[in-house]
Amino acid sequence: MSDGQTYVADFLTNFRRKHEAEPEFIQSVEELVNSLGQLLDARPDLRSAGVLERITEPERSIQFRVTWVADDGSVHVNRGYRVQFSSVLGPYKGGLRFHPSVNLSILQFLGFEQIFKNSLTGLWLGGGKGGSDFDPKDKSDAEIMRFCQAFITELANYIGPDTDIPAGDIGVGSREIGYLFGWYKKLANEFHGSLTGKGTDWGGSNLRPEATGYGLLYFVDAMLRHRGDSMTGKSVVISGSGNVAQYAAQKAIEFGAKVLTMSDSNGYIIDNAGIDTAKLATILRIKNNDRGRIKQYLDFYPDAEYYEGSRPWKVAADIYLPCATQNEIEIADAQAMVANKPLLVAEGANMPTTPEAVTALQAAGILFAPAKASNAGGVAVSGLEMAQNSMRTAWTLEVVDDRLKEIMQNIHDKCAKHGASNSKYSSNTGSDIDYVSGANISGFLRVADAMLSQGIF
Repeated sequence: MSDGQTYVADFLTNFRRKHEAEPEFIQSVEELVNSLGQLLDARPDLRSAGVLERITEPERSIQFRVTWVADDGSVHVNRGYRVQFSSVLGPYKGGLRFHPSVNLSILQFLGFEQIFKNSLTGLWLGGGKGGSDFDPKDKSDAEIMRFCQAFITELANYIGPDTDIPAGDIGVGSREIGYLFGWYKKLANEFHGSLTGKGTDWGGSNLRPEATGYGLLYFVDAMLRHRGDSMTGKSVVISGSGNVAQYAAQKAIEFGAKVLTMSDSNGYIIDNAGIDTAKLATILRIKNNDRGRIKQYLDFYPDAEYYEGSRPWKVAADIYLPCATQNEIEIADAQAMVANKPLLVAEGANMPTTPEAVTALQAAGILFAPAKASNAGGVAVSGLEMAQNSMRTAWTLEVVDDRLKEIMQNIHDKCAKHGASNSKYSSNTGSDIDYVSGANISGFLRVADAMLSQGIF
């Protein structure tokens, strides 16, 4: 092995030992570091400065108790977290997740990914992530408000417009951001951009709810155009039915693609006639207004099919977009996809594909876009919201959309530059770009060089 490969192997051995109880964090670090062997051969200064050792250790991890009172007067206690991973490129930036699965390992993996996702946008943003094991499902608005107020009371001392700017994530939408921001504003006695994802009439940005889904499709469109192709007429399988999935489907339809599936945690629907704009509006109403399940789609469109307890990865398609949750595509799912000979897989969720599945897809010559590149649209528009807040102005939807397209195209071009001529790909793809390595190397280099410039701390 070369010096760089030996360094990577030794680093990962020590890292796994240190974090053996944190599988998600290990997975995200391995995915990045395994792309860096050749770079670390060429850049011994990165090894001698301990860049990997420093970047994989959060600058600060905060855990706190959140006590709140339910409508029936009972007292409940949850854990709250904020992992402030890296401020080398700017203030910490990353979402808050409210879900029973939240723990330190998941937040460290999300925060670590956020460093390089934010780096790829070209904006001056550091990386962080936070949240709680609180479950907003089946809670009243008053209970959610009281929880949010208790949560932000504990977090308030650690955030601010030039320190750490949280946003939304799973379980934290516009309602939760409103409650969090309102109470933070009261505590700080200031109205400033301390959170993003705010309402457009009180400091938020146009296109923020749509940004991750739209950005995903702008990235996919760039991948296809790079190989002389387009979205027109392509069949698309999407998992999930939340914000990312909904707006990914909307943009895919606008691009002339045929969306076949959407899903939730109970199962998936397939509509072989295609989910058009009117049908998508029905899904949005079911999910957003009625808080229903995806199977209710069949109440409106009985020719569709519903599969309980399954994911849609056996459905034949040109493009697969996992937009639900981490590790939802396992090796058997990847093998089913390979059998259908798709053009590409692009991640809309955070790390939705297991390492074994990624390897299988790439070995089959299927182009694969990792989340840190393809789902960066959300944080990109959050960064644009911060800029608007600083200037006390609001940009039109068209201006924000143009900036989002430009950012996603730039991310694609960085990935293409650093991921070209990789032997993982066979000739049947029409491209030899390894988007995983390209995203990892490009995102890491910007952070690493800034670390070297700023000294040891």
